[in-house]
Amino acid sequence: MITNFKKLKEFCLIGDGIHTSIKRQSSGVQYFTSKNFKPDGLDLSKVDYISESDYEKNFVGKSSLLKPMSQDIVFGIIGSIGTPYLVRTKDRFGISSSVAILRSKENILPKYLYLYMNSNIFQSAVDVMKSGSAQGFLSLQMIGNLPITVPSLDRQKKIAGILATYDDLIDINKERINILERMATEIYTEWFVRFRFPNWQQSNFKKGMPTDWSEVSLNGLGKITTGKTPSLKVSAYHDGEYPFYKTPDMHDKVFVFDTEDSLTEYGLSSQKSQIIEENSIMVTCIGTGGVIAISTKKGCTNQQINSISLYDEDLLYWALFTIKRLKPQIELFGATGTTMTNLSK
Repeated sequence: MITNFKKLKEFCLIGDGIHTSIKRQSSGVQYFTSKNFKPDGLDLSKVDYISESDYEKNFVGKSSLLKPMSQDIVFGIIGSIGTPYLVRTKDRFGISSSVAILRSKENILPKYLYLYMNSNIFQSAVDVMKSGSAQGFLSLQMIGNLPITVPSLDRQKKIAGILATYDDLIDINKERINILERMATEIYTEWFVRFRFPNWQQSNFKKGMPTDWSEVSLNGLGKITTGKTPSLKVSAYHDGEYPFYKTPDMHDKVFVFDTEDSLTEYGLSSQKSQIIEENSIMVTCIGTGGVIAISTKKGCTNQQINSISLYDEDLLYWALFTIKRLKPQIELFGATGTTMTNLSK
């Protein structure tokens, strides 16, 4: 079947965020850059803020596309590219020039456009366009020339309705997962921080800790491995069956099932001292420190990640929550006076 592709610019207005410098502050109106747009939605772990007056001055009342409105689509165009977010009625934020904004015309439904942009066929076109661009940058002109197939409005409604149902189920399951994780965190805190574990009243304490407990360092729990990136000049190392874990693969994950990059058997064998096994706890220690996730398959990580392979896997979830509580210490110990965290194993 032959598909008739058209250009994205035929179906929406295309713009980007503010190009002038705006002073950041600790609170106020959220101000997003490309780093805030992830595959799972908005990443609010590190958000910039601007003052109410700067928001009013630069975004409110503007006739251009500067102010995101309900049903607009925004996504990063520098660095983190091609991850769309459908703006909701309650959203109120400004965007930098590293974020593009699409406003649907009457011949396309915003929900259909959003779903299409999430499709593999559109993301593949983005990857092709990005590969020919310096520093992985998509200009507004390049965005406008991206291919899209658009059926009738009635058919768009049917497609969007079906896929939106699955999206809703995914959102519900994500919320359930978040609830379960919050419950697990509370149980961990109650037992191992407040020491209110079952029958704690019968325990003897010394210096705030049960006398039959002991303190150990992380390297007493397992083998710690620092990752390394195989040579990119050897193509035979890459695009294989073994995951190559990097920080973006770990964001908002407990288990990492998919990675952007992978290694062949040959590539893996070139990294023998950096191989980690399934159920290793990976911790980012350079750049964005303290991002933590669990590997699901034998593979390798890049040099930004230290991994601990436990001697006793029965301690996996306890160790995971223990290391998560160490995030402030990781950021503190990794503060070397440079602009980013750098913590050795």
